[in-house]
Amino acid sequence: MAFLHLAGVSTAFGDRDILKNINLNISDTSRIALSGANGSGKSTLLKTAAGLMKPDSGSISLQRESRISYLPQSGITYSGNTLFEEADKAFSIFDEVIKRISEIEKELSEMTDENSDTQNRVEELHNLQEKLFTSGYYERDREIYKILNGLGFAESDFSRMTDEFSGGWQMRIALARVLLEKPDILFLDEPTNYLDIEARYWLEDFISGYPGGVVIVSHDRFFLDSTVNEIIELFNGSLKRYKGNYSDYEKRRALELEELVKRYKQQEEEIAKIEYFIRKFRFNASKASLVQSRVKSLETIEKIEIPESLKKIHFTFPSPPHSGKEVLMIHDLSKSYGDLKVLDKINLNIRKGEKVVFAGKNGAGKTTLLKIISGHDENFTGDLITGTDVKRGYFSQDFESTLKNENNVIEEIETSSPTEMIPKLRNLLGAFLFRGDDIFKKVSVLSGGEKNRVALLKLLLKPVNLLILDEPTNHLDINSKDILLEALQDYSGTLLFVSHDRYFIENLANRVIEISERGIRDYPGDYAYYLWKRDNSDSDSLKSVRIKSMTEENSASSVKADREKAKIIKRERKKLENKEDDLLHAIEKLETEAASLEHEMSLPENYSEGDKVREIKDKLDKNHEKQHELSLEWEEAETLLAEVEL
Repeated sequence: MAFLHLAGVSTAFGDRDILKNINLNISDTSRIALSGANGSGKSTLLKTAAGLMKPDSGSISLQRESRISYLPQSGITYSGNTLFEEADKAFSIFDEVIKRISEIEKELSEMTDENSDTQNRVEELHNLQEKLFTSGYYERDREIYKILNGLGFAESDFSRMTDEFSGGWQMRIALARVLLEKPDILFLDEPTNYLDIEARYWLEDFISGYPGGVVIVSHDRFFLDSTVNEIIELFNGSLKRYKGNYSDYEKRRALELEELVKRYKQQEEEIAKIEYFIRKFRFNASKASLVQSRVKSLETIEKIEIPESLKKIHFTFPSPPHSGKEVLMIHDLSKSYGDLKVLDKINLNIRKGEKVVFAGKNGAGKTTLLKIISGHDENFTGDLITGTDVKRGYFSQDFESTLKNENNVIEEIETSSPTEMIPKLRNLLGAFLFRGDDIFKKVSVLSGGEKNRVALLKLLLKPVNLLILDEPTNHLDINSKDILLEALQDYSGTLLFVSHDRYFIENLANRVIEISERGIRDYPGDYAYYLWKRDNSDSDSLKSVRIKSMTEENSASSVKADREKAKIIKRERKKLENKEDDLLHAIEKLETEAASLEHEMSLPENYSEGDKVREIKDKLDKNHEKQHELSLEWEEAETLLAEVEL
């Protein structure tokens, strides 16, 4: 059992304590989410626990031969290899094992009966071969395909050079590398930042079945609910544990916050009374001792603080101007980039007050369509007609270029704010993660994510009646997402958006439009309805392909057709069950043979002869390869059997 222990770990940046006397145990069964406001030290804690940062004090101990892999939020780029070659480098951790196996085999071939170290070498060789076999090393091609496909890479990408991939896809490569390493404990810092919904679903399933421990920092509530069973909150450098998933944590925290706010108000009242007494009698000689007593009392009060991540801020949009009932009419809209047709004959009507999410895989054309609707791309064919008095507002991830570098944050926001909103700007900036002196930072020194938050807030302050948002929740924490979600729920205008945050979509969209290579499909309902319709449709299609069910056009023959279908399914199940049994028996037979070969290799009369050792080793390698082939066949049969249902 792998085990990581942090004891009395403390780290400070300047005069600010980031981690204070942290004690934490993490095992290979842990499923932990780190929670806390932006800047609270979550990433610092992960890096420290992973051994990438040295704490100012305290100790970190990892059980011998246990491995940790760490995925940072951003900043990783790859070059010089194809995608497949880069993924394969995850298995370089076994290079030393392979090298040592080769050395032992050479030593054994040169040893004689008189060498007392022979038995030790044979045992070491056996242990190393067993380690390599159980690690999945011989199945690495299959694992690489599985993980790269799960994260959204097409097979045509496998031979592309990594230099060709953009920043978001570079981080997907980094995530694939970390997952392929199969460490005892995984540290993942914002792993879903660059994933679309399909890849997030896949990662949820992967993490749920992962045999090691996992510690995650994420601002995706749905993802955390699906993957963790314990929340550790980091506040003011200290940790507090909560059992359950993220939703359980929020319920517990809401009750605690009520009590905390009550005690906070009581303390503020008490402090105000003491300060009033001090001000009133400061220069009264007869009250000098009483004043001094209260000054000391004030100094000893341990002030209650409310975590930024739990402070609730309500944001209301400026009232949108009136528009007609028909907001947008699209007829036969098509868009191509050279020979690549992205959108083909799109027909769509948008009505006033709708909150529409565009769904579909990356590259399906969602962002392209939003850009055309917003008026920022006029190079298309077909008709796009906006309704009466429609005023559009558009946000995308590249809108940071619209900001003025010479302004500071508060000045930049004030340029777009209605007069009545100016008194609320500091609170709003706090909700968008600009706190304290951050609001006086020059736009020129902000990171890309910070600039996007400024651009989004600027847009939201404008009175428009058609909001078009492309990934508005990127670079926001959960609290900020909730503030934005609540404001958009109350927004009385029309909303078109793209998002990869399922919680955000489920609580906002009342219409889903799916874009794919087949065109568009319109689902007039919420996201749960869309998933139900889509999954049932996909399930029916899959069964029709797998089972080759026979359907009669004549309704009078439907009962007979059902009987025929049942017979086909029964025969298919029986065939697969027999194949499963045969494969299991063959695998068991190979395992028995492998044990016998390993025993032969350990006999003195064999390991003293180099040729004999090599002969047995060749047989053993072929045995393992055959086991691997049959295991793959058995897994395929098992999958097919699960899909064939009566």
